[in-house]
Amino acid sequence: MTDPDAHLLIVDDDERIRGLLQKFLMRNGFLVSAARDAAHARRILSGLDFDLIVLDVMMPGEDGVSLCNHIRQTRSTPVMLLTARAETEDRIKGLEAGADDYLAKPFEPKELLLRINAILRRMPEATQAEAAPKVMTLGPIRYDTERGEMWRGEDLVRLTATESQLMRIFSAQPGEPLSRTKLVEELGRDRGQSQERAVDVQITRLRRKIEDDPKQPRYLQTVRGAGYMLAPD
Repeated sequence: MTDPDAHLLIVDDDERIRGLLQKFLMRNGFLVSAARDAAHARRILSGLDFDLIVLDVMMPGEDGVSLCNHIRQTRSTPVMLLTARAETEDRIKGLEAGADDYLAKPFEPKELLLRINAILRRMPEATQAEAAPKVMTLGPIRYDTERGEMWRGEDLVRLTATESQLMRIFSAQPGEPLSRTKLVEELGRDRGQSQERAVDVQITRLRRKIEDDPKQPRYLQTVRGAGYMLAPD
């Protein structure tokens, strides 16, 4: 279901596509602003906050991956990348830059709408959540399961929308391995190897924020043949 209060930013150098997306998303209940390139987007972002950013990768001047990196330095706003590149590695670069999802051009506007709603939709409370502790300890990290906030000492750890969703999923079932297929399903994504690979990338990024040594994870473990598992103290 569309969140009628959500404010989206569309960043695309193609005026026709930009206009079509803006009209389509407005008809579906969103507030929508638009930027013609990365520089224009930076100016808009300096004065406004958004619920989600739809960002074209291939733009003249600064590209979408670079802008996504810039956004991630100060914001956890969800980012949906639009890319004409079909190669998996190019999509992986976008996810590593902090994007929450990607959609290859050409695409059906309805699919974009479904992807946006999947990102914005709040994860349903898991039945195990009632038995889970309100605050989980992961070494120097504290994770507040009710607020969905992660802290390292007095510093708030910024999580992207997808990272936040993953933490809610894992914290609802601590000590239980979750398969990549299950995680894709819980995240509201379409099934497929590309989406499972995308989950791997998000896990890698999340480990960098949790683990002292991401290459030898202590808290967000890989369980051979079963998937991933959160193992709090």
